[in-house]
Amino acid sequence: MPTAGDPPVSPSPAQPQPAHSRPALPDAGARARVDSWAWAVRLFRTRSLAAAACRAGHVRVNGERAKPATPVKVGDEVHVRGEGLERIVVAKKIITKRVGAALVPECIIDNSPPPPTKLDTPVAGARDRGAGRPTKRERREIDALRGREHH
Repeated sequence: MPTAGDPPVSPSPAQPQPAHSRPALPDAGARARVDSWAWAVRLFRTRSLAAAACRAGHVRVNGERAKPATPVKVGDEVHVRGEGLERIVVAKKIITKRVGAALVPECIIDNSPPPPTKLDTPVAGARDRGAGRPTKRERREIDALRGREHH
C-alpha cells in the first residue's frame, strides 16, 4: 500500500488503460445504413433524397437492390444511379456524419466511369421551335431514339 511520501506508480502494461488515452482504431466490423452513409460521403444532397433513391431502386449494394436501412461495411461496392449518370464507389471508411468534400476521398474509392461529353450524347427528339406538336409517327421516332417502346 503506497504511503503519502511514495512516488506515484505508473500503470503496468498488463493493466488496461483508460479509454480516453487509447488511440481510436477504426472498427473493422463497422456498419452504417446505406442512406445515411451515401449522404455522409456526399453522393446525395440530403438524407431524405438518399432514402427516396433507395426506395426507387436507384441504389445497389454489392449488386443487390438496397433499401434505406441496408447496412454498408468496408469493402462494399455501392452503385448510385441518378441525374443521367451512374456513380460506382467502394466504401473505404464507414461514417454517419457528413464530412467536407475534401475528406470524402478518405472514405470512398470512386470507380465511376467518366461522364459522357456533350459530343457523345445524341440530341434525342430535338424539334424546331414553333414546329407544333409532333405527329404520331414523329413521336414514335422520338421514343425509339430515347430507347422507349411504344404500345
